[in-house]
Amino acid sequence: MTYLNMEETQLKASGALSTAKEIAGQPTLWKSIFERLVVDSKEISGFIDLVLQDAGKIILTGAGTSAYIGHSVEGAMQRKLGVTTVSVPTTHLVSHPQDYFQREVSTLLVSFARSGDSPESLAAVNLADSHIDRCFHLVITCNEQGGLAKYKAKEKSYVVLLPPQANDKSLAMTGSYSGMLLAAILLCDYRDVSAQRGVVDAIVDYGNQLLGRNVLGDIKGLAGLDFDRAVFLGSGPLFGTAMESHLKLQELTDGDVVCKNDSYLGFRHGPKAVVNERTLLVYYFSNNAKVLRYEKDLVEGMAIGKRPLKQVGISTVPIDGLSVDTLIVLGEGQVDAVPEEFLCVCFILFGQLLGLFKSLHLGLEPDSPSKSGAISRVVQGVKIYQT
Repeated sequence: MTYLNMEETQLKASGALSTAKEIAGQPTLWKSIFERLVVDSKEISGFIDLVLQDAGKIILTGAGTSAYIGHSVEGAMQRKLGVTTVSVPTTHLVSHPQDYFQREVSTLLVSFARSGDSPESLAAVNLADSHIDRCFHLVITCNEQGGLAKYKAKEKSYVVLLPPQANDKSLAMTGSYSGMLLAAILLCDYRDVSAQRGVVDAIVDYGNQLLGRNVLGDIKGLAGLDFDRAVFLGSGPLFGTAMESHLKLQELTDGDVVCKNDSYLGFRHGPKAVVNERTLLVYYFSNNAKVLRYEKDLVEGMAIGKRPLKQVGISTVPIDGLSVDTLIVLGEGQVDAVPEEFLCVCFILFGQLLGLFKSLHLGLEPDSPSKSGAISRVVQGVKIYQT
């Protein structure tokens, strides 16, 4: 068997088999998640319709990678459900619950978790129930045996359980991240999930293009460059993708590559100073023409000041007059009708692949890249204090 154009025996010997399989399996996983939500749509609709009769606020939460899902989803969810929606990590909720929970405001807490067993995830749902008179819970998780999946809320709750293959075995979250992200985006149109079949087919196609031999070769070549800094930029929902890419490359290289993320407009306000001749600069381009104007302006502005080692962009539309070293265009340059937030699901494959290949280039084992044990699959050593 081969995964990502590498033999299984080679990947196993390099400590990369699980990560490679989980990255490669995502387009198939996305199809499975879509079909599962279509089957469960009536039950899900009943729950969300009931909650929306009373909820005045939606909080999207998770820790680390799971928290970044909310940053990609909050805009679409607020726009489509008509309820104020904010993304707040569990790591904020646990230390400062009084700043986010309002007792008199009925709230839907949407929790994202691969294992559902991290201390902050479990503490957050308990704190929500103690600080809010009426708190509903929607849990999107990959582990039916996890604490979140089994949590007994005081109000109505619903668990969206992803297929077993979403429960990554490697340290880095890959399929679990994109799978939970897709589920959340689809639930923004919960009354008619099946209507999104064409969009899901399109992002599956984009994902397969990123996993194709030619693009894999390009990404592997980038990973072999001599950079020790990387910056990822994204606008709107793709800002969440930039955040997750930052974490993915940094954790898979055990911190040997120090990463940063920002929005295109935000990058001008000081953070641009991080760029030097050993920096890889990655642009996630929007397919929204109005947004793209701001993104192109930033790229043009990179001609002033220190130049990065390499600039690479990912887009689903051709972009005229763009000064980047490498532009990966998915969809064969056709007119793109995919809603912007769905691009987050497939674009993250670039960040995952870059992290995997850079990890291998540095002689690390991507399945467990932390040589000191400083990071682990489920966070360790967190003490929850009772208030």
